[in-house]
Amino acid sequence: MPQFVEVALPVPMRRSYSYRLSPDLPPPRPGVRVRVPFGRQQLIGLVTAVTDSCSLAENQLKDIIELIDTEPALPEPLYKLTLWAARYYFCSQGQMLTQALPVALRKGADAAPKSRMMLSLTDKAHEAGLPALKRAPAQQKLAEMLLAASMSMDEFNAQELSKAALKGLEDKGWLKREEVAVEVNLGWRGQLELGEAPHKLNKEQAIAVAAINGSSGYSTTLLEGITGSGKTEVYLAVLEKVLGEGKQALILVPEIGLTPQTIDRFRRRFKVEVAVIHSNLTDNQRLDAWRAGRSGEAAIIIGTRSALFTPMAFPGVIILDEEHDSSFKQQEGVGYHARDLAVMRGHLEEIPVLLGSATPSLESLQNALSGRYHHLHLGERAGNAKKVRQGIIDIRNQPLKAGMSAALLNEMRLHLDAGNQVLLFLNRRGFAPALLCHECGHLHECDRCDAFFTVHQKLGEIRCHHCGNQYAIPRQCHNCGSTMLMGQGIGTEQLEQVLKEEFPKYPVVRIDRDTTRLKGSLENHLKAIHRGDYKILVGTQMLAKGHHFPDVTLVGLLDVDGALFSADFRAPERFGQLYTQVAGRAGRAAKPGTVLLQTHQSDNPILRELMHKGYGDFARNQLEERKQAALPPAWHMVLARAEAHRAEDAEAFLGAIAAMLPRDKGFEVIGPLPAPMDRKAGKHRRQLMFQAEQRQGLQQALEAILPAIDLLPEAKRCRWSLDRDPQDLL
Repeated sequence: MPQFVEVALPVPMRRSYSYRLSPDLPPPRPGVRVRVPFGRQQLIGLVTAVTDSCSLAENQLKDIIELIDTEPALPEPLYKLTLWAARYYFCSQGQMLTQALPVALRKGADAAPKSRMMLSLTDKAHEAGLPALKRAPAQQKLAEMLLAASMSMDEFNAQELSKAALKGLEDKGWLKREEVAVEVNLGWRGQLELGEAPHKLNKEQAIAVAAINGSSGYSTTLLEGITGSGKTEVYLAVLEKVLGEGKQALILVPEIGLTPQTIDRFRRRFKVEVAVIHSNLTDNQRLDAWRAGRSGEAAIIIGTRSALFTPMAFPGVIILDEEHDSSFKQQEGVGYHARDLAVMRGHLEEIPVLLGSATPSLESLQNALSGRYHHLHLGERAGNAKKVRQGIIDIRNQPLKAGMSAALLNEMRLHLDAGNQVLLFLNRRGFAPALLCHECGHLHECDRCDAFFTVHQKLGEIRCHHCGNQYAIPRQCHNCGSTMLMGQGIGTEQLEQVLKEEFPKYPVVRIDRDTTRLKGSLENHLKAIHRGDYKILVGTQMLAKGHHFPDVTLVGLLDVDGALFSADFRAPERFGQLYTQVAGRAGRAAKPGTVLLQTHQSDNPILRELMHKGYGDFARNQLEERKQAALPPAWHMVLARAEAHRAEDAEAFLGAIAAMLPRDKGFEVIGPLPAPMDRKAGKHRRQLMFQAEQRQGLQQALEAILPAIDLLPEAKRCRWSLDRDPQDLL
C-alpha cells in the first residue's frame, strides 16, 4: 500500500505539500525533518501527517529524498505550539516550524549526534614543543589552543580557525582526529550544588516565592516589582526549587546586552550547565546550546526571543524578565510575540510561567487585573537602596550646551566631585540627527526614505538609520553649493565629545549600537563601568535596561519631548516604561539617587502623572483610556502593511482587503492610510488597521478571507504582511 506524507516547507504559501514515501523507508512521525524536491531545488521541511490516500495524480507526485531524523526534531508540546502560532499569526506552518529550529538544523545538521570528531595534539607535537612552529603563526596559534584542551571539529569551525593550519599540523604528524561517543551528563538532577548561599529574602520577596512555588501545573504569574526591588533574587529562589526537583528552567531576556550579567548571576548561584542562545552566536554554537536543552544536560537555558523554542527534556518553569520589552516581538518575517507564545507553551507543557517587570505591558497588566494571571507585587527596593529623588528641568528659553542645561551641568559636577558616576540618556545615536546648510537652510534627506541623514562624524559619513543608505559627509550643500554645513540637533557621539571637553578630569564612555558592534565590546564596557574606570556614562536604550550600576547616583534624560508626541497610540506607555526604567538605574545601592528630566513640556499631564503617582497608577489610567478609545488591549488588532514602488498599487491592494472585511458592530476598519513614514528604502508604504472587540471574531473574520487575499491580482504588485497584535505602528 503506497503511503503519502504531508510536509510543511519554509515557503510563504499557506499549505502543506504531498510527497510519496518509497516502500524501503519507515513511516515517519509528525515533526521529523525530511529532504524533498521542490521545483528545481531541494528543501528541508517537517512532516505534519502520514496518509494512505492523496488527491494528486500519480504524475504530479514526487518521492521524499531522505528522512533526516528518526525521532521528531521538536517534542510534541513545541510542535503543537508552532502549529497554533502559525494559525494565530496567519503564516504558513512551514514558516513557523522552521522558525522554531536553529539555522544548522534547517540546513540538515544532526539533531542528536551519537559521536563527535575531536582534535588533539600527538606525542610528537609535545616532544617538539611550540617554538618549532614560530615561522607558521597560524599553526602555532592552533597548537597553543590544543595544548590547553582538545577541541571538537564543531568548535574548530565555530571559531573560524585556519583550515590550512589544521592540514599543516596533520601533515607534520602533530595532530590526530578521534571519533568520541557523545555522553549526556545528567548529574545535576541527582544532587543540586549551590555555588553561593542564597540572600535573605525580604517579606515581599518571600511571599512571592511561596506563592509561585505553591502552585503546581500551569499558571501564569505577573511579578510587578519596582526597579531595584530584587526580582532576580525571586527568580533564583524559584529556580532553586525547580532545579532541586531535577527540572529545567528557560529564562528569556530582551537584549543580548543583558545576558552576560544574568548568566553570571545564575552561574555563581548554581553549579549546573547554563546554555546560552542569542543572535551573536555562530550557527554551531546555537545548535550546541539547543542540543544541551533537548538532552536535559543544560539545567538552565538563557536567551533572547528565539530561545523560546528550545526543547527541554524535563520542563520545569519559563521566566520572562522585562516582559514589557518590545524586542520580544519579532518585526521581520513572522511577527510572533515571545511573551504570548511563552504563556501558550507553559499551558501545553503544563508548567508555570513567570513574567517579571517594573513596568508591565498594558496587555499583561489587564490579564493580571482581570484574574487571568496571578498578580504579585514587590513595592520596596531590595537591601538598603533608598527611594529616588525626581525633578523636572524646564528648558524653555534656557541656553543649552549640546542639549544640556546649566542646572543639569551643575548637578553633574556635584555628583562627580563626590566620587559618584553619572548616567546621561539620549535615544539618538550618531553625531547629529540631521545635516543642515547654514546658508540656505537645506536639510540633507535620504534619497530612498522620508527621513534625514544622521551625521556620524567618527566614521566620516552620513547614514540613514531606516534603510542603511550611507555616503561620505558632503563638503558642499546639495542645494546651493555652500560649504557652511553643520550638524543639526544632538546625538550621543556629539554629547560624548562635549562632555570630554566640559569634564576633562572624568573619563566618559558611550554605549550605543555604534560602539558595541564588535564581539565582546559591550561586556568589556560594562566591566569597566563596574570597576569605576568611567565616571560619565552616555547611552541610548541599551544602557537603560536592567543594568545594575551601584555607583550611579544621578541620571539625566536629555530629550524626551519627541517621545511624548507620536503617531503611535502606544507612545505614552512606551515613554512611561522608558522613564521608569532609566530612572531605576539611579541609587541602586546604599547611595541615594537623583533623576532629572529636561523638557519643554514641563506641564505635560503624562509627565506629571508619572512623576507624582509612579508607573503603576499611570498604567492603570492608560488602560482606562484605551478601553474608552476601543484600542488594544481592550480591542484586538491586526495591521495589514503593503509597500510598492507606486503608492497606488499598495493602496489598491489594501483597499481590496478593506472591502472584504466585516464592518458590523464589534468590528472596525481604519484605512488604507499612508504609514507615518510614507517612503522607506525607495518604496511607498500603506497600512490598514482591522480591529475587533472579540479575539475569536477577529481570527474567524481574517481566516475566512485569507485564501481570497492570496489570490488578489493586486497582491503581485506589492510586498505585504499581516501583523497580529502590532507593537509598532511606524
